[in-house]
Amino acid sequence: MSKNLTIAVAAEDTLGLEGDVGMHFGRCPAFVVVQTEDNRIKEANVKENPSFANHQPGVVPEFVNSLGANVIIAGGMGPKAINMFHSFGIDVATGVGGKVGNVVNAFLEGKVSGIIPCNHDHTDSCGSH
Repeated sequence: MSKNLTIAVAAEDTLGLEGDVGMHFGRCPAFVVVQTEDNRIKEANVKENPSFANHQPGVVPEFVNSLGANVIIAGGMGPKAINMFHSFGIDVATGVGGKVGNVVNAFLEGKVSGIIPCNHDHTDSCGSH
């Protein structure tokens, strides 16, 4: 059975599928919004993170929901944000790194799944979201 999904990927840059996955979804400058059809990438667009300059808990999950995403992929994410995404019906996959296009393809092949919550021990603390 094929799936058509809208996948939002936290990105460290604005290079789209060639860019790097963001290590923390709330502190990434952009999201790559990937449309899939029959488990293949159909289209990808870069959307700037509206709260990049002033990160506030809860803003990014609402923004990603407004994009119509079914899935969010990021390097790391706190448990409160994970719960918020789930409340919107958005699946979460974390603990990944590399090029956005490669990670999305791996997700579509079933090689990326699961959640590794951010433990907030990095130098630019992501707070308690």
